[in-house]
Amino acid sequence: MTRLSRALRGVITAVAALLTLTAASATARATPADPKAPKDFVALSAVDPTIIQEMRYFTPHNFVGERVDGYEQPMCILTRPAAEALHKAQKELLRKGYSLKVYDCYRPQRAVDHFVRWAKDLDDQAMKAEFYPRVDKTRLFDDGYIAAKSGHSRGSTMDLTVVRLPARPTHPYVPGQPLVPCYAPKDQRFPDNSLDMGTGFDCFDTLAHTLDPRVQGQQRANRLLLKSTLENLGFVNLAEEWWHYTYQPEPYPDTYFDFPVSRKSLTPGR
Repeated sequence: MTRLSRALRGVITAVAALLTLTAASATARATPADPKAPKDFVALSAVDPTIIQEMRYFTPHNFVGERVDGYEQPMCILTRPAAEALHKAQKELLRKGYSLKVYDCYRPQRAVDHFVRWAKDLDDQAMKAEFYPRVDKTRLFDDGYIAAKSGHSRGSTMDLTVVRLPARPTHPYVPGQPLVPCYAPKDQRFPDNSLDMGTGFDCFDTLAHTLDPRVQGQQRANRLLLKSTLENLGFVNLAEEWWHYTYQPEPYPDTYFDFPVSRKSLTPGR
């Protein structure tokens, strides 16, 4: 082999190696992009910036004890009809000196899958003392607290409460702090600037049933204030959770979305 031939072979080998590396890099970059929301999904803040948002699943203060998969930003996303109906409810409450506060809105399927994995891990009971002190974790599926599908993933369901104005700031949860049962008296359980609804949010207990007869007096009146305000505007309450409402008719009654909770999931300007 001549010196020129050897040099030419070296060039060819180098070019082939470079092409292989480039192809491998392109393959590595070709990961599936996150799905996007349909155009009629909006950020609640774009429809009504006065509604308070305390997005619990973006934080570790929830029954899982960590930020939940799919919550990339602490924001409420809803279908536009649901957001506009909440805006009407907010206007009514503002006239009475109150504000709505949302804990959760659209929930991606990957978040629901996270809940399912957590519920199957019977050794992880870090948050039991607050969120399910009277429920054995083996019962979460049978008792309906955890399911493989959630109406939240359809985009018109939200978890919310009522706050008296002016809203007081709430102390942030610090992982590892002592936990108190979610049904304890309001001045003992985790501080929340909402009206006293008899239990905290996401309380896995029958006391959280909206019309539980044991909840009376001002606590019941507070639940009924939320219920009557929303039901007059087309929302339907889940009887087992005083905080859970779905706007009807739903634009997507049979579709469970999985785009992340993030502004980048939305059409610009929504």
